Amino acid sequence: MKKLIILLCLQLIVGCTLSAANYLTFTAEKDNSSFCIKDHNIKSNIFYSLDNGKTWKRLTDEPVSLGKGDRALLKGNKPDKEPTKENYSNFKMEGLIAASGSVMSLVDGKGEEKKIPYAYCFRGLFKDCTSLTQAPELPATTLADGCYGFMFFGCGSLTQAPELPAKTLAEMCYSSMFFGCGSLTQAPELLATTLAEYCYASMFSECTSLIKAPELPATTLAEYCYASMFDRCSKLIQAPKLPAKTLAEKCYSTMFYGCTSLTQAPELPATTLANSCYAAMFSECSKLTQAPKLPATTLADSCYYGMFYNCTSLTQAPELPATTSANSCYFGMFSVCTNLKQAPELPATTLANSCYAAMFSECSKLTQAPKLPATTLADSCYYGMFYNCTSLTQAPELPATKLANGCYAHMFSKCVKLSRIKIAFTDWGTNTDSWLTDVAASGTFICPKNLPTEYGGGFIPKGWKIVYEESDK
Repeated sequence: MKKLIILLCLQLIVGCTLSAANYLTFTAEKDNSSFCIKDHNIKSNIFYSLDNGKTWKRLTDEPVSLGKGDRALLKGNKPDKEPTKENYSNFKMEGLIAASGSVMSLVDGKGEEKKIPYAYCFRGLFKDCTSLTQAPELPATTLADGCYGFMFFGCGSLTQAPELPAKTLAEMCYSSMFFGCGSLTQAPELLATTLAEYCYASMFSECTSLIKAPELPATTLAEYCYASMFDRCSKLIQAPKLPAKTLAEKCYSTMFYGCTSLTQAPELPATTLANSCYAAMFSECSKLTQAPKLPATTLADSCYYGMFYNCTSLTQAPELPATTSANSCYFGMFSVCTNLKQAPELPATTLANSCYAAMFSECSKLTQAPKLPATTLADSCYYGMFYNCTSLTQAPELPATKLANGCYAHMFSKCVKLSRIKIAFTDWGTNTDSWLTDVAASGTFICPKNLPTEYGGGFIPKGWKIVYEESDK
């Protein structure tokens, strides 16, 4: 009797120990399912149990077979070599498998730890596991650099994301985490208010079933923090509020690129911009009908680069109040906005290299160009600005008397209805390459008397009438 009592007590202790652990668990949802681990230049220390934790075996690249309803518990500890961007361990799966329990059992053996112990800890763990139907718990509140990067990349059967309770982020912590999860319909809450570099970069890229974005309450941004976050989320109809007024380099770059169902953009209240902060932010958003107000008066290099490229439903451009430009700041901003009829005012008198290059190129319904008051130009400042604007009939007056390298090159090329232009310079140089190629067959060219008479697409269009004005000199 005494031995029996002792045995029962031992069984009770073992049972309590097992039940207390929150092991990562794989449950097969169909017969002939399997899983294994692939080590890429590191040796993981992961073990599995098929008998509820009574016995454990090391997991290798040999598939472990599961029938429908079978469960496998998994635990582990630190690998012999810590993972990197290039070298990490990831599961391979067949059939249909639902994960549950805490992923932390792979590093603490129990699933109790809330701190991720090293960088890239779970990087690519379920990468390309198209058999995964449910994600495990991710309870960590303290993250590490790249810890969840690419974790569920290409998990095409995953319909719901796990909760992400961390409020303090690390560099690249969620980068490309759900990239290509085409069945994901709902994003998790993202509670952090202070971000880290690349923290959400490409997090939901190509999640083609995602309809609504999570709230993004952060007001302190970091470089690339939201870059490509919802890139090509073709069913996304609602963008989150973006309250931040202090931006960082490429913070919103390509954030909503290719979101072809998005009709309205969020407010963008920042008045001081950062390099490439809005670059291609709404590019290819073909249903976007209204652009947000852009109150910024202090620009940065490439800040609006391609921001609304190919937004073919956009009919009106926002005001652009800045009076000092930056390198490539408006480069291709409204390029291929084929329903844009009127350009915004451009009051800047201090230009920078390529600042307006291709800004309205291929805006085929643009009938009115803005005034261009600058008298001091910069290299390629107006390069291809109105290229292929086939409805434009009149060019803005160009008051600059001295040109810069390539400043007017291709500026009005293929503007087939353009029939009038007035300029103030007196020396062609090599700065007007193809600027009036394929314009109207006849028109009026107004210029100073001492401008050399040269004909062709890079000079005065053949068939145009020349009207001379006295130079100010």
